[in-house]
Amino acid sequence: MKIDLLRQRLASDPHNPLFHFSLGQALYQEGAWEEAVDHLRVCCSSREDWMLPRIMLGRCLAEIGQREAAIPLLQEGLKLAIEQHHEDPATEARALLAELSA
Repeated sequence: MKIDLLRQRLASDPHNPLFHFSLGQALYQEGAWEEAVDHLRVCCSSREDWMLPRIMLGRCLAEIGQREAAIPLLQEGLKLAIEQHHEDPATEARALLAELSA
């Protein structure tokens, strides 16, 4: 139900990166990796310093078998997490990068 509401919100303003983020994040949390990708890409394109969509997009890509595409996004997300002093996202990005390197 939450995802349906977020789809409606995005439909009312399809160029709003925050609406893309909200829907992308909800899809990510549901494990709808492939569907979340486009919404998270919009977020990454909208701001160079937006850390969370990069980490989430990296995980989504890894989950759908696009490991090579995931690595640079996770590296960018990790760099931003460190710069912005966000420990939990940094830990997540490091773990995902280690998993992809194994």
